[in-house]
Amino acid sequence: MKTIADLRSILGDHSRIYAIIKDETKEMREGYGDPRKTVILEGGDEDYDLDMEDLIDQEDMIITITHMGYIKRLSVDTYREQRRGGKGVRASTNKEEDFIEDLFVANTHDYLLFFTDRGQVHWLKVYKLPEGSRTARGTAIVNLLPLEQGEKVTAFVAAREFREGYLMMATKNGVIKKTKLDLFANPRKGGIRAIILDENDSLIEVKLVGDSDQLLIATKKGKAVKFLADQLRDIGRTARGVRGIRLRDDDEVIGMIVAPDDMTVLTLTENGFGKRSKVEDYRLINRGGSGVINIICSERNGDVVTIRCTEDSDSLVLISQGGIAMRIPASGISVIGRNTQGVRVMRLQEGDRLVACAKIINENGDEDAEGTGDNASGD
Repeated sequence: MKTIADLRSILGDHSRIYAIIKDETKEMREGYGDPRKTVILEGGDEDYDLDMEDLIDQEDMIITITHMGYIKRLSVDTYREQRRGGKGVRASTNKEEDFIEDLFVANTHDYLLFFTDRGQVHWLKVYKLPEGSRTARGTAIVNLLPLEQGEKVTAFVAAREFREGYLMMATKNGVIKKTKLDLFANPRKGGIRAIILDENDSLIEVKLVGDSDQLLIATKKGKAVKFLADQLRDIGRTARGVRGIRLRDDDEVIGMIVAPDDMTVLTLTENGFGKRSKVEDYRLINRGGSGVINIICSERNGDVVTIRCTEDSDSLVLISQGGIAMRIPASGISVIGRNTQGVRVMRLQEGDRLVACAKIINENGDEDAEGTGDNASGD
């Protein structure tokens, strides 16, 4: 009762309240009044050198990019190791017409370089990519980069260290350019210029190459040039480039691939015809020429829409303008000579046309999500 009476006296007397606060503050100062052990600085102080990247663990991540431009990263531990013939694990739940087109392992501190059709390049650290679950679709790449209205990402390159190698670029109008990778080692928030483009030209492909690599450029009218990377001297980052192939007025470049001699060149036309030809069947010529015949672009075939470097074990997806997708094995397409029309690879409805082809890569590393082991059954 005495305590209650005392507390009521305190609550009713402001002078007693302030006296108690003063006494307790003095006690705190006497007990904890030693000099501060940490220093608080302004964020812009030149002596304050904390990089947020220092707080990110260095670990390998699986990066997947889909055909429709969705990207995600996830830990390599997500996919448990299985015996041969296993069923694998469920991969991303993409839209029915989407599929994983690129998959690779990169460290969280590695860079991804994204090139746009307007000749710009943007950087993203791997750890800045949204981390998704195994079944997540991912995030649209265009939502991660400061792109201008109508600008599109047309190529990307993963770079662990900006030391060795070159970036080989190709444009729609047949210009190619070889630039040292280390010239792209200093990222800027808004991106930088990767190549100077002429009016009505656009950047369509970028490859990371070494001097011993050989490349093949193909056009929509069925021409191709195969050349060695060391035939070009490397030039500065902001340079225009040189002529890679001489084009007719109605022609344009539709693709560039790194083409080892033990692979085949898959060529597909807008009317659903195509073929594979041995890379060694294309003779090495100097860049800047009109090239050799890659496929005959007859009225039956139409123009070339895409090329890919393939081997028998590859699995392909063909996509039409009307949104029809068909998956076929590369081994199902005939390997024939360059100077031919090819065979029908996709039967299209009237008014539809073939627009793209990609090699499928599954996140679980198997050719099919359900596995193809000894005990697997199929139709």
